[in-house]
Amino acid sequence: MRKAVVKTGAPAPDGALPETLPVAAAAGRPRFLVLGLLAITDGSETVVLQPSRPTSLLAALLLHPGAVVSADLLQRVVWGNRPPAGGRSALHTCVLRLRRLFSKYGVADRAIEAVPGGYRLHADADTLDLLQFRGLLTRAGASDDPESALHLGRAALRLWKGPLLGNVHSDELHRDHVPRLAEERLLAVERVFHGELRLGRHREMIAEAREAVHADPGHEGLSALLIEALYRSGRRAEALAEYRRIHAHLTTELGVEPGPALRDLQLAVLRGEPPGGAAALPGGTAALPRGGIPPPAIPEQQNGLGRASPLAPGALVLRTLVEAGLLEEGPSGRYRVHDLLRLFVQAAGTSLPASAPHDPTDLPPSAAG
Repeated sequence: MRKAVVKTGAPAPDGALPETLPVAAAAGRPRFLVLGLLAITDGSETVVLQPSRPTSLLAALLLHPGAVVSADLLQRVVWGNRPPAGGRSALHTCVLRLRRLFSKYGVADRAIEAVPGGYRLHADADTLDLLQFRGLLTRAGASDDPESALHLGRAALRLWKGPLLGNVHSDELHRDHVPRLAEERLLAVERVFHGELRLGRHREMIAEAREAVHADPGHEGLSALLIEALYRSGRRAEALAEYRRIHAHLTTELGVEPGPALRDLQLAVLRGEPPGGAAALPGGTAALPRGGIPPPAIPEQQNGLGRASPLAPGALVLRTLVEAGLLEEGPSGRYRVHDLLRLFVQAAGTSLPASAPHDPTDLPPSAAG
């Protein structure tokens, strides 16, 4: 079986696959890596396995650590829907090849056990990064210290390296098993972002949250966390812009509306209320009065004497709504009302015309109020 070897502290040789830095193995014991390219490491060298049937077989066993994997599933993983004649015998030969590989890299021969109906691979958190990842998240969930829980969650995410099982060529795994593993990672990312918000680090997490949303633009949970981080940082217009983006993506690409949690968050931003009914906003400060985060500063206009004078209250309201993306200024001093503002006003029991006049005194009394 061909392989790529990456040594600790040394540049990768020609032909080595990317992003294969080793994870320290416990007491020199060989360790399997599945949270990226499938590899074996002893703490000083990492062997990245090249695509092959034994590699696919190993991946299937590692994704079900300690569980019996049926021979039928293993045959589909290795050969797809066209297993060879005498499939059980061919599977046994593949297992023998994998055991020879294990002996070469110090993995115990008994790591793979033949059981009635299939095979089982024994592993623990010291020998499989997937189990270490899950163990760290379990400890994070059980911790009463938010700082410690966040530290454990980030340690779990650091175990992920490169494309998930990118060197395993198995339609069965990439269709039915790899997506579940990717979802585990997304849930961990959400938990870490929740931890950042809980500790008041909303500004620090914005760039990371944007990157996560860019990688998964249709994930409502990640978008909600980005919206909340922006809102708590006083960037209300950007928070509403992110809601409009996820709304457009869901309706255009998937034909669905955002879920209730995302809609409730949008309304909280519109109303200036603490998100999720929280009792505090940025930095642990008390909840702001109705109206929430103050609107962005509006430049003062110059009067005829060259002295600065504040905008009239009605004009200030209109300018603020334009800045928030809720009104669009058009020709002849008129404004087009965004659907979000119309829904909000309707929810308050009032109504708005299709086009708002430049002078707010021309609005109906209920809307002008």
